[in-house]
Amino acid sequence: MKYFIAIVHKDADSAFGIGFPDLPSVFSAADEESDLTSNAIEALRLWAEDSPLPQPSSYDEAIARDDVRQQLSGGAFLMRVPFIEDDTRIVRANVTFEKGMLDAIDMAARERGLTRSAFLASAARKEIEAA
Repeated sequence: MKYFIAIVHKDADSAFGIGFPDLPSVFSAADEESDLTSNAIEALRLWAEDSPLPQPSSYDEAIARDDVRQQLSGGAFLMRVPFIEDDTRIVRANVTFEKGMLDAIDMAARERGLTRSAFLASAARKEIEAA
């Protein structure tokens, strides 16, 4: 999984602005701090639909950049944004669960009209992106 460094700006009486040093044309915003990660992930996904994403810079590489240091000195802050690449390849995985947990997973998947695999993939994506 890739992680991109995002720079977040917040001026008085404005939304949070989210930019990416590695992707200067990718931008997002969030009214609430709690929406920063999900909005940043969405911006990366939308960009990746039309263009390949570059290899992300490391934290050290990002903060070594003059433009990033300048923004940080102006009150911006950094955050890591997870990006799970969409890949159409299907890979079989053998996992083990306690019987009661597997029954609960199957019931929750059925209630949502999903297969066990689709439910587990969706739950894993939500957990990874929320971290």
